[in-house]
Amino acid sequence: MKYTDCIFDLYGTLVDIRTDERKPALWRALAAWYKAHGAAYRPKELETAYFAAVAEKEKGMTALRHDSHEAHPEIRLEEVFFELFRQKGVDAGLPLAVSAGERFRALSMDYIRLYPGALELLARLRGAGMRLWLLSNAQRIFTEYELRTLGLEGQFDGVYLSSDYGVKKPDRRFFDLLLTERRIDVNTAVMIGNDGVCDVAGARSAGLATVYIRSNISPDEPLPQADYVLEKMDLERVADILL
Repeated sequence: MKYTDCIFDLYGTLVDIRTDERKPALWRALAAWYKAHGAAYRPKELETAYFAAVAEKEKGMTALRHDSHEAHPEIRLEEVFFELFRQKGVDAGLPLAVSAGERFRALSMDYIRLYPGALELLARLRGAGMRLWLLSNAQRIFTEYELRTLGLEGQFDGVYLSSDYGVKKPDRRFFDLLLTERRIDVNTAVMIGNDGVCDVAGARSAGLATVYIRSNISPDEPLPQADYVLEKMDLERVADILL
């Protein structure tokens, strides 16, 4: 067996997703929801306040990837939705802020679905005795529900989401966190992802082997220096590489 541990990216690798956080219908509906909970915003006012609050939370953070499809993965977005209540003098608790975030995600979503063969790939690897890990630049308030609805809950030996740790790929600290906590040997571990900077360069800096998959939502970039490069989505081929 080549590998004992397989570390997966999520969005763009196992999950195909498209969101639009700027569509007017989102902000009209979210403004109505906030108003129903005591915080009266006009749609454009709410949109402006949201992105301003995100920018304030991100102040001092370094953005290494500006063309990523992932939404503000270092910060905890529930704190942003809580701040939107606070700005209108509403004493909202964390559960209501989380509900606001979940509604925001649902309204921004155009679609979300597994790539063909995703569950079959994980089952094959698990059947071969490999340990499976998820290392994703993601928000727990979004991703926890999406893992459950897509049938991915329980498929991994551990799930590491950037919003929980305040650090994201390609920062080596995020990789080292997983490797150290789970006592993973880098000599028999591999990272599988669709981003040449976040997944491949980050994993290589941590001493990991890498499989790069160019998917429909990969950043527009040259093919990276991965150990294996797939120029199109083909999870069956990934299984052949890893086994």
